Amino acid sequence: KKGFNRHLHFTLVKDRNVATPRDYYFALAHTVRDHLVGRWIRTQQYYYEKDPKRIYYLSLEFYMGRTLQNTMINLGLQNACDEAIYQLGLDIEELEEIEEDAGLGNGGLGRLAACFLDSMATLGLAAYGYGIRYEYGIFNQKIRDGWQVEEAD
Repeated sequence: KKGFNRHLHFTLVKDRNVATPRDYYFALAHTVRDHLVGRWIRTQQYYYEKDPKRIYYLSLEFYMGRTLQNTMINLGLQNACDEAIYQLGLDIEELEEIEEDAGLGNGGLGRLAACFLDSMATLGLAAYGYGIRYEYGIFNQKIRDGWQVEEAD
């Protein structure tokens, strides 16, 4: 609850009188991210010290879907977040619904790439996924006068 309120006030510069559900979502997302930062830094330090072989996975799509709830579950924070949000008089499911899909894929190729990344993370491999993120996510491609023109899907 402290982290949530801290982000609401100091990151989003809002209080309960003016905060919107979207503000509450971002306060929750930043609070969950706080729990990832230490792990990320320790992992990067380990990679620096041990210099393991790395896997670089290039895909046109990474259909990750929404990640907030999955991250809370994987970090063992789901119950604590549910309770804290409930105590603040908010509905965690409503906040989770605010998260937008990253728009990095829409089919089997993207889902497969996301599963590969998830498996590599589970195995503790030094793996990185690379792709192209267009401003509007998945798009329709047309060629006009020999040039690619993207139109939002």
